[in-house]
Amino acid sequence: MSKEKDKVTKKISKIWGGRFYKNASKMMNNFNASIKFDKRLCFQDLELNKAHSSMLADKKIITSNENKKIQKGLKLIENEIKNDKFTFSNQLEDIHMHIEARLTELIGDAGKKIHTARSRNDQVATAFKMFVKEQLIEVEILLKQLQGSLIKQASLHVQTIMPGFTHLQIAQPITLGHHLLAYVEMFGRDRERTLDALKRLNKSPLGAAALAGTSFPIDRVKTSQKLGFSGPMENSIDAVSDRDFVFDALSLASIIMVHLSRISEELILWSSPGFGFVELPETYSTGSSIMPQKRNPDAAELIRGKTGRVAGAFLNVLTMMKGLPLAYSKDMQEDKEAFFDAYDNLVNCLMIAEGLIRELKFRPESMKKMLGLDYATATDLADYLVRECNIPFREAHSITGKIVKFAKKKNLSLEKLKLDELLSIDKRINNSVFKVLSVENSLKSKKSFGGTSPVLVKRALSKAKKKWLS
Repeated sequence: MSKEKDKVTKKISKIWGGRFYKNASKMMNNFNASIKFDKRLCFQDLELNKAHSSMLADKKIITSNENKKIQKGLKLIENEIKNDKFTFSNQLEDIHMHIEARLTELIGDAGKKIHTARSRNDQVATAFKMFVKEQLIEVEILLKQLQGSLIKQASLHVQTIMPGFTHLQIAQPITLGHHLLAYVEMFGRDRERTLDALKRLNKSPLGAAALAGTSFPIDRVKTSQKLGFSGPMENSIDAVSDRDFVFDALSLASIIMVHLSRISEELILWSSPGFGFVELPETYSTGSSIMPQKRNPDAAELIRGKTGRVAGAFLNVLTMMKGLPLAYSKDMQEDKEAFFDAYDNLVNCLMIAEGLIRELKFRPESMKKMLGLDYATATDLADYLVRECNIPFREAHSITGKIVKFAKKKNLSLEKLKLDELLSIDKRINNSVFKVLSVENSLKSKKSFGGTSPVLVKRALSKAKKKWLS
């Protein structure tokens, strides 16, 4: 850094130092500085400064010539940052002071006027909101792409039979297409949550100043519109105190990660020899340093592992905010690292999950084979007893349990039992019972809205394409 730049740095770093007798210690400067992480807000802060300066000129608070100088200086700074020629220092605390310092260095006294009618409190909140907004828009797009890959896989497996599980025990026959569409619905709700969060954060804090507003005749509506917000926040205290938009973003990030973790867990299980339902792509797997035969599901495992990290960021910010009085406190500086880390991981996990799911190769024969290992059509048998034999469900449940116990003892599937064996348990059963005991007929019979019948799955698939991908 040049001697001239050193002078500017020292001068600007003491913008709040008028009432102090001593400079902050080097340790305090380092402790207080947030530039290492909040420099990610540089482009949002530049846009904010451009809008604020234009408004100040429109309201005759600064001159038109001063605004031109400011706009030119901000453009120069933007180019410096893009070309990696901008200098960062703990002396200047944060990105906002860095930009103001460099602006003053480039254009002189006009740069000192950029902070008129605002505080870092509303400046930080606005820049951060702009950044969060961009991240939410990206996440919504990635969720749509993930849904697209799931829908494409589901369309290939409308008729593919697999066991449905409860308690990780074989429960009833379902189709793989139906199972995959369940995740399409989950990620659809995630998209809706993301859009809801975008609606709530779409008000600008800029112009609230420290907390009470300003005596300058500013136009908050104009700056909010220039920055892509629907309008200014109504209450100046709330504007600088609010971090609900961070709560919303981290809450929905945590929920998305839980959904990603659940599908990752299933893929880990399904790719294991005990299941053999799916072959994971080599492009999203790794090997072992000692066991040559291994193909490890590291992509899915890392997604599962990072879920706690993202949820932890949410808890971090909630805990940080819970005891803060209105309005701004320095504690709130801690929201950014938590958010940045959470969303870096979320975005990465969404991209990895989409690629992983797109390249999966399912093994229908293994899925159907597992159904034969247990009594997945037992519920169909109980329903048959209710429907055809007029037996109350609780009694039918008990009779079916006895039949399953008998079949297990003889090591036979329900389909392989003989009619006289069934009659030995209950005389009301007749030969029509065998129609409901096959896996295929079980699937066809599930015709209630939202059910797993291939006819309904095909219909649901068409609806999902129209709802989520159009």
